[in-house]
Amino acid sequence: MIFKETKLSGACIIEIERLQDERGYFARSWCRREFEKAGLIANIAQCNVSRTIKKGTLRGMHFQLPPYRETKLVRCTKGAILDVIVDLRPESATHKEWMSIELTEENHTMLYVPQGFGHGFQTLTDHAEVFYEVSEFYSLEHAAGVRYNDPAFHITWPLEPTVISQKDRSWPDYMF
Repeated sequence: MIFKETKLSGACIIEIERLQDERGYFARSWCRREFEKAGLIANIAQCNVSRTIKKGTLRGMHFQLPPYRETKLVRCTKGAILDVIVDLRPESATHKEWMSIELTEENHTMLYVPQGFGHGFQTLTDHAEVFYEVSEFYSLEHAAGVRYNDPAFHITWPLEPTVISQKDRSWPDYMF
C-alpha cells in the first residue's frame, strides 16, 4: 500500500499496490502492520456498505462524538463518488478546512478519515457502492453531523444534490 499525506493533518490517501499477471491482480487493502507503521489507527470495530441508487445523491456530513469518535477507511467498490472530509478538531491547524477526492471502482483508492472529521460523499454515477471500515461501533446516541452546505466550510459539490435525507439537510450550523 502507498500512503500519501493530504493537506488536512492526519488524513491520508491510500493506493493499493497491484501484483498483476495474466489472471488479473492481487492487492492488499488492509494491513495492521502497515497502518501502524504509517502512524494510523489500526483498529477495526465494524465494516459497513452503502448502496446509493441515483447519481447526485448526497450523504453527510457525519461523525461520532466522544467517546465513540471513529476513524474511517473509505473505498468505492462500484461506480464513483466524490468523497469529502472536513476537519472539525478545534485544536487542529487545519480546523474547518475540507478536501475531496474522487473514489471509483477503477482507481481502487481509499481515504483514511481521522477521528474528529466530518465525512460525506456525493455519488457521481447511478448505483454507487461504498465500503467503510470504522474503528468504533456505531452509537446512535453519539451520532452527529454538520450540514453539507454549512457556510462555515464552503464545500464545493460537483452536482446539485438530487437526493438528500431530511436528517442530512437538518444538521445544525457548525458552532466552533
